[in-house]
Amino acid sequence: MSSPFASIPLFEPWLHYKHPMVRQLAFAIASPGILTAIPPELEIKHAFELHSSDIWHQHYERYQPRLAALDQQPEELIQFVQQLKSTRLGLRFEMFIWFWLQDSSYHPYTLLGHSIQMIDGPRTAGELDFVLLNRNTQEIEHWEVALKYYLAERDLSLPYWYGLNRSDTLNRKLSHFTQKQFQFKHVLNVDIQKRYCVLKGQLYLPEMNMKPLPYWVNQQRRIGLWGQRIPKKAQALYRLERHEWICPNLEPSSEPAQWWTDGLYKQQFTQDYYMYRQPCLLQTAEF
Repeated sequence: MSSPFASIPLFEPWLHYKHPMVRQLAFAIASPGILTAIPPELEIKHAFELHSSDIWHQHYERYQPRLAALDQQPEELIQFVQQLKSTRLGLRFEMFIWFWLQDSSYHPYTLLGHSIQMIDGPRTAGELDFVLLNRNTQEIEHWEVALKYYLAERDLSLPYWYGLNRSDTLNRKLSHFTQKQFQFKHVLNVDIQKRYCVLKGQLYLPEMNMKPLPYWVNQQRRIGLWGQRIPKKAQALYRLERHEWICPNLEPSSEPAQWWTDGLYKQQFTQDYYMYRQPCLLQTAEF
């Protein structure tokens, strides 16, 4: 088993840090999004944009001194993340973005609000993840952030990317962004001028895939493999703990896999990933 794009040089600076939370924070900032463009099949109701991989690279370069200091003394980051009581990875990822955005001397944004509920009479119309002032452009930006892991099937077109929970699809998530989450024009007494989807995580291709990748899949982000069989070189794989889906710890967190369950596996001496899904899987826990 090896990555389908092993020859493509990848920018993965989060692997240089030692502390698990600092590695995850570095991933949250430096990682390219899983998409380079909005798939043309998506029906747009409320338009939004994606940041380029270069933008995240620049954000990381500016944040390097802070990450280096946190890697030596991570207590501030640990205390911040420990405020989160949920085990959901998406909320943990959001905490890392929130932590970074509060370090305003390292980026051009002023954080105006986080998790802002929009109330319409007796009901909640929605919630905005982050509202920012971009000091470079003087524009108000609305960011929605998500951490997702999708497995491709059939012809790799937009309708056929599934999470381990098959009700969670890439198409459904993007539709939710454009249909609901980006519907708001005003918040906190200001007009929203830019809307960005921050969609990070990892995509997985089926073993023996011969289909070309859609142009909107970001090949600057590492792509893994998935399957419903135990690989021949299974003795080199170990199962990642939940938080390691964001970024694996520096040292293996478990012994080589012997009992296989649904989840993400990593080769011990490479950065190759294998998502195993049992053939008779009916439902899984939410990630």
